Amino acid sequence: MNTNNATRTVKTNKVAKADAELADALRPGQSIELLKELHILTREGRLNQDSRRKLKQVYHLFQFIEQLLRELPEEGAGATLADHGAGKSYLGFIIYDLFFRPRQGSGHVYGIETRGELVERSRALAQRLGFERMSFLNLTVAESAQASELPAQIDVVTALHACDTATDDAIAFGLAKKARCMVLVPCCQAEVAACLRETKALALSRTPLAELWRHPLHTREIGSQLTNVLRCLYLEANGYSVTVTELVGWEHSMKNELILARYTGQRKASAATRLRELLAQFGLDALGDTRFRLA
Repeated sequence: MNTNNATRTVKTNKVAKADAELADALRPGQSIELLKELHILTREGRLNQDSRRKLKQVYHLFQFIEQLLRELPEEGAGATLADHGAGKSYLGFIIYDLFFRPRQGSGHVYGIETRGELVERSRALAQRLGFERMSFLNLTVAESAQASELPAQIDVVTALHACDTATDDAIAFGLAKKARCMVLVPCCQAEVAACLRETKALALSRTPLAELWRHPLHTREIGSQLTNVLRCLYLEANGYSVTVTELVGWEHSMKNELILARYTGQRKASAATRLRELLAQFGLDALGDTRFRLA
Protein backbone atom coordinates (compact mmCIF):
# COMPACT_ATOMS: atom_id res chain seq x y z
CA MET A 1 0.00 0.00 0.00
CA ASN A 2 1.49 3.36 -1.01
CA THR A 3 1.59 6.40 1.29
CA ASN A 4 -1.42 8.13 -0.32
CA ASN A 5 -3.60 5.06 0.02
CA ALA A 6 -2.53 4.60 3.63
CA THR A 7 -3.35 8.22 4.41
CA ARG A 8 -6.79 7.91 2.78
CA THR A 9 -7.45 4.73 4.77
CA VAL A 10 -6.54 6.44 8.05
CA LYS A 11 -8.79 9.41 7.23
CA THR A 12 -11.64 7.10 6.24
CA ASN A 13 -11.30 5.18 9.50
CA LYS A 14 -11.27 8.40 11.53
CA VAL A 15 -14.40 9.66 9.77
CA ALA A 16 -16.15 6.33 10.30
CA LYS A 17 -15.19 6.37 13.99
CA ALA A 18 -16.39 9.97 14.39
CA ASP A 19 -19.69 9.12 12.67
CA ALA A 20 -20.19 6.13 14.95
CA GLU A 21 -19.44 8.20 18.08
CA LEU A 22 -21.87 10.90 16.95
CA ALA A 23 -24.64 8.39 16.22
CA ASP A 24 -24.08 6.86 19.65
CA ALA A 25 -24.20 10.25 21.41
CA LEU A 26 -27.36 11.62 19.76
CA ARG A 27 -30.96 10.74 20.47
CA PRO A 28 -32.88 9.16 17.56
CA GLY A 29 -34.43 11.82 15.33
CA GLN A 30 -32.31 14.64 16.74
CA SER A 31 -31.82 17.51 14.30
CA ILE A 32 -28.16 17.88 13.32
CA GLU A 33 -28.90 21.38 12.00
CA LEU A 34 -30.30 22.44 15.39
CA LEU A 35 -27.23 21.18 17.26
CA LYS A 36 -24.97 23.08 14.86
CA GLU A 37 -26.99 26.27 15.39
CA LEU A 38 -26.70 25.81 19.16
CA HIS A 39 -22.93 25.25 18.73
CA ILE A 40 -23.20 21.85 20.38
CA LEU A 41 -21.88 20.40 17.14
CA THR A 42 -19.09 21.97 15.09
CA ARG A 43 -19.74 23.24 11.56
CA GLU A 44 -18.51 19.85 10.37
CA GLY A 45 -21.13 18.15 12.54
CA ARG A 46 -18.69 16.85 15.15
CA LEU A 47 -18.70 16.73 18.96
CA ASN A 48 -15.83 17.98 21.07
CA GLN A 49 -15.35 17.02 24.72
CA ASP A 50 -17.02 20.12 26.13
CA SER A 51 -20.07 19.90 23.86
CA ARG A 52 -20.36 16.15 24.56
CA ARG A 53 -20.60 16.92 28.29
CA LYS A 54 -23.14 19.70 27.70
CA LEU A 55 -25.28 17.48 25.49
CA LYS A 56 -25.17 14.67 28.03
CA GLN A 57 -26.44 17.01 30.75
CA VAL A 58 -29.28 18.35 28.59
CA TYR A 59 -30.30 14.85 27.50
CA HIS A 60 -30.28 13.68 31.12
CA LEU A 61 -32.65 16.47 32.10
CA PHE A 62 -34.76 15.83 29.00
CA GLN A 63 -35.32 12.25 30.15
CA PHE A 64 -37.04 13.49 33.30
CA ILE A 65 -39.11 16.05 31.39
CA GLU A 66 -40.05 13.59 28.65
CA GLN A 67 -41.43 11.19 31.26
CA LEU A 68 -43.56 13.96 32.78
CA LEU A 69 -44.84 15.02 29.35
CA ARG A 70 -45.79 11.44 28.50
CA GLU A 71 -47.77 11.18 31.73
CA LEU A 72 -49.98 14.12 30.75
CA PRO A 73 -53.44 13.38 29.36
CA GLU A 74 -53.60 13.92 25.59
CA GLU A 75 -56.28 16.50 25.13
CA GLY A 76 -57.02 19.70 23.24
CA ALA A 77 -54.10 21.38 21.52
CA GLY A 78 -51.51 19.28 23.37
CA ALA A 79 -49.07 19.92 26.20
CA THR A 80 -47.67 23.35 27.01
CA LEU A 81 -44.25 23.96 28.54
CA ALA A 82 -42.73 27.19 29.87
CA ASP A 83 -38.95 27.41 30.27
CA HIS A 84 -37.94 30.20 32.65
CA GLY A 85 -34.58 31.92 32.45
CA ALA A 86 -34.27 30.27 29.05
CA GLY A 87 -30.98 31.95 28.05
CA LYS A 88 -30.05 30.64 24.59
CA SER A 89 -32.91 28.10 24.95
CA TYR A 90 -30.78 24.97 24.60
CA LEU A 91 -33.28 23.07 26.72
CA GLY A 92 -36.42 24.44 25.06
CA PHE A 93 -35.14 23.76 21.53
CA ILE A 94 -34.09 20.20 22.32
CA ILE A 95 -37.38 19.43 24.08
CA TYR A 96 -39.26 20.79 21.08
CA ASP A 97 -37.10 18.91 18.58
CA LEU A 98 -37.35 15.55 20.33
CA PHE A 99 -40.84 15.64 21.83
CA PHE A 100 -43.05 18.32 20.25
CA ARG A 101 -41.83 18.39 16.63
CA PRO A 102 -42.87 14.78 15.86
CA ARG A 103 -46.36 15.58 17.19
CA GLN A 104 -47.60 17.64 14.27
CA GLY A 105 -49.72 20.59 15.41
CA SER A 106 -49.74 19.46 19.04
CA GLY A 107 -48.24 21.33 21.98
CA HIS A 108 -46.32 24.56 22.49
CA VAL A 109 -43.05 25.62 24.13
CA TYR A 110 -42.61 29.09 25.66
CA GLY A 111 -39.14 30.45 26.42
CA ILE A 112 -39.07 33.29 28.96
CA GLU A 113 -35.89 35.38 29.17
CA THR A 114 -35.02 38.93 30.32
CA ARG A 115 -32.16 39.51 27.84
CA GLY A 116 -33.75 40.88 24.70
CA GLU A 117 -30.90 39.94 22.36
CA LEU A 118 -31.19 36.27 23.34
CA VAL A 119 -34.95 36.35 22.82
CA GLU A 120 -34.51 37.78 19.31
CA ARG A 121 -31.83 35.21 18.49
CA SER A 122 -34.08 32.36 19.62
CA ARG A 123 -37.02 33.70 17.63
CA ALA A 124 -34.88 33.88 14.51
CA LEU A 125 -33.56 30.35 15.01
CA ALA A 126 -37.05 28.91 15.56
CA GLN A 127 -38.18 30.59 12.33
CA ARG A 128 -35.20 29.22 10.36
CA LEU A 129 -35.84 25.70 11.60
CA GLY A 130 -39.59 25.86 11.12
CA PHE A 131 -40.30 25.33 14.82
CA GLU A 132 -43.67 27.07 14.59
CA ARG A 133 -44.98 26.13 18.03
CA MET A 134 -42.24 27.91 19.95
CA SER A 135 -42.66 31.40 21.41
CA PHE A 136 -40.01 33.53 23.10
CA LEU A 137 -40.98 36.30 25.49
CA ASN A 138 -38.79 39.13 26.74
CA LEU A 139 -40.17 39.14 30.29
CA THR A 140 -39.11 38.53 33.86
CA VAL A 141 -40.43 35.39 35.49
CA ALA A 142 -42.65 37.51 37.72
CA GLU A 143 -44.07 39.49 34.76
CA SER A 144 -44.86 36.33 32.84
CA ALA A 145 -47.54 35.21 35.31
CA GLN A 146 -49.75 38.09 34.12
CA ALA A 147 -48.65 38.18 30.47
CA SER A 148 -51.43 37.90 27.89
CA GLU A 149 -49.09 36.02 25.52
CA LEU A 150 -49.27 32.96 27.77
CA PRO A 151 -52.30 30.68 28.27
CA ALA A 152 -54.19 30.50 31.55
CA GLN A 153 -52.72 27.08 32.29
CA ILE A 154 -49.24 25.70 31.63
CA ASP A 155 -48.68 21.96 31.94
CA VAL A 156 -44.95 21.86 32.65
CA VAL A 157 -42.76 24.61 34.12
CA THR A 158 -38.98 24.34 33.93
CA ALA A 159 -36.27 26.54 35.44
CA LEU A 160 -32.70 25.40 34.81
CA HIS A 161 -30.10 27.17 36.98
CA ALA A 162 -32.47 30.06 37.69
CA CYS A 163 -30.44 32.30 39.99
CA ASP A 164 -31.43 33.07 43.58
CA THR A 165 -35.11 34.03 43.89
CA ALA A 166 -35.85 33.40 40.18
CA THR A 167 -36.56 29.78 41.15
CA ASP A 168 -39.14 31.01 43.67
CA ASP A 169 -40.65 33.21 40.96
CA ALA A 170 -40.87 30.14 38.71
CA ILE A 171 -42.67 28.26 41.49
CA ALA A 172 -45.06 31.19 41.95
CA PHE A 173 -45.65 31.18 38.19
CA GLY A 174 -46.34 27.44 38.27
CA LEU A 175 -48.84 27.85 41.08
CA ALA A 176 -50.58 30.73 39.29
CA LYS A 177 -50.74 28.70 36.05
CA LYS A 178 -51.92 25.53 37.83
CA ALA A 179 -48.94 23.64 36.45
CA ARG A 180 -49.27 19.89 36.43
CA CYS A 181 -45.49 19.50 36.82
CA MET A 182 -42.46 21.61 37.73
CA VAL A 183 -38.82 20.78 36.98
CA LEU A 184 -36.42 23.01 38.91
CA VAL A 185 -32.62 23.16 39.11
CA PRO A 186 -31.93 25.97 41.61
CA CYS A 187 -28.80 28.11 41.55
CA CYS A 188 -27.11 30.80 43.68
CA GLN A 189 -29.56 30.69 46.59
CA ALA A 190 -28.44 33.93 48.28
CA GLU A 191 -31.60 35.38 49.83
CA VAL A 192 -31.92 33.01 52.79
CA ALA A 193 -28.17 33.18 53.48
CA ALA A 194 -28.45 36.99 53.65
CA CYS A 195 -31.33 36.68 56.12
CA LEU A 196 -29.33 34.25 58.25
CA ARG A 197 -26.43 36.70 58.38
CA GLU A 198 -28.72 39.51 59.53
CA THR A 199 -30.09 37.51 62.47
CA LYS A 200 -26.86 35.66 63.32
CA ALA A 201 -26.14 37.45 66.62
CA LEU A 202 -29.64 36.86 67.97
CA ALA A 203 -29.67 33.27 66.78
CA LEU A 204 -26.31 32.47 68.41
CA SER A 205 -27.62 33.66 71.77
CA ARG A 206 -30.86 31.70 71.37
CA THR A 207 -29.96 28.28 69.98
CA PRO A 208 -26.85 26.13 69.43
CA LEU A 209 -28.21 25.37 65.95
CA ALA A 210 -26.87 28.78 64.91
CA GLU A 211 -23.38 27.28 65.02
CA LEU A 212 -24.35 25.72 61.68
CA TRP A 213 -24.11 29.14 60.05
CA ARG A 214 -21.69 31.06 62.29
CA HIS A 215 -18.91 30.97 59.69
CA PRO A 216 -19.53 32.73 56.35
CA LEU A 217 -18.85 29.64 54.23
CA HIS A 218 -21.30 27.61 56.31
CA THR A 219 -23.85 30.42 56.08
CA ARG A 220 -23.78 30.15 52.31
CA GLU A 221 -24.04 26.36 52.29
CA ILE A 222 -26.72 26.13 54.99
CA GLY A 223 -28.64 28.93 53.27
CA SER A 224 -28.58 27.04 49.98
CA GLN A 225 -29.68 23.76 51.56
CA LEU A 226 -32.37 25.39 53.69
CA THR A 227 -33.76 27.31 50.71
CA ASN A 228 -34.40 24.13 48.76
CA VAL A 229 -35.89 22.35 51.77
CA LEU A 230 -38.31 25.24 52.24
CA ARG A 231 -39.20 25.15 48.53
CA CYS A 232 -40.00 21.45 48.69
CA LEU A 233 -42.21 21.90 51.77
CA TYR A 234 -43.93 24.84 50.09
CA LEU A 235 -44.71 22.76 47.01
CA GLU A 236 -46.04 19.90 49.14
CA ALA A 237 -48.20 22.32 51.11
CA ASN A 238 -49.65 23.52 47.79
CA GLY A 239 -50.65 20.06 46.59
CA TYR A 240 -47.55 18.67 44.86
CA SER A 241 -45.66 15.45 45.40
CA VAL A 242 -41.93 16.19 45.34
CA THR A 243 -38.88 14.16 44.37
CA VAL A 244 -35.34 15.46 44.84
CA THR A 245 -32.47 13.89 42.94
CA GLU A 246 -29.16 14.66 41.21
CA LEU A 247 -29.15 16.28 37.79
CA VAL A 248 -25.66 15.10 36.80
CA GLY A 249 -22.57 13.81 38.58
CA TRP A 250 -21.00 16.21 41.07
CA GLU A 251 -17.84 16.26 38.96
CA HIS A 252 -19.76 18.23 36.30
CA SER A 253 -21.58 20.80 38.42
CA MET A 254 -21.95 21.75 42.08
CA LYS A 255 -25.38 23.22 41.26
CA ASN A 256 -26.73 19.74 40.93
CA GLU A 257 -30.03 19.49 42.78
CA LEU A 258 -33.06 18.61 40.67
CA ILE A 259 -36.53 19.15 42.15
CA LEU A 260 -39.40 17.36 40.40
CA ALA A 261 -42.92 18.27 41.45
CA ARG A 262 -46.17 16.65 40.27
CA TYR A 263 -49.55 18.13 41.12
CA THR A 264 -51.77 15.76 43.09
CA GLY A 265 -54.22 18.23 44.62
CA GLN A 266 -53.50 16.79 48.06
CA ARG A 267 -52.24 19.68 50.18
CA LYS A 268 -50.09 18.37 53.01
CA ALA A 269 -50.95 20.10 56.27
CA SER A 270 -47.85 18.57 57.87
CA ALA A 271 -45.65 20.21 55.24
CA ALA A 272 -47.24 23.60 55.91
CA THR A 273 -46.66 23.13 59.64
CA ARG A 274 -43.02 22.14 59.17
CA LEU A 275 -42.49 25.07 56.82
CA ARG A 276 -43.75 27.55 59.41
CA GLU A 277 -41.68 25.89 62.14
CA LEU A 278 -38.48 26.04 60.10
CA LEU A 279 -39.04 29.68 59.21
CA ALA A 280 -39.49 30.47 62.90
CA GLN A 281 -36.55 28.31 64.02
CA PHE A 282 -34.15 30.04 61.63
CA GLY A 283 -35.49 33.56 62.16
CA LEU A 284 -36.96 33.74 58.66
CA ASP A 285 -40.56 34.60 59.57
CA ALA A 286 -40.60 37.52 57.13
CA LEU A 287 -40.27 35.07 54.21
CA GLY A 288 -43.56 33.52 55.30
CA ASP A 289 -45.23 36.73 54.16
CA THR A 290 -43.45 36.83 50.78
CA ARG A 291 -41.75 33.80 49.20
CA PHE A 292 -43.49 31.13 51.23
CA ARG A 293 -46.90 32.60 51.88
CA LEU A 294 -49.48 29.90 52.47
CA ALA A 295 -53.17 30.21 51.65
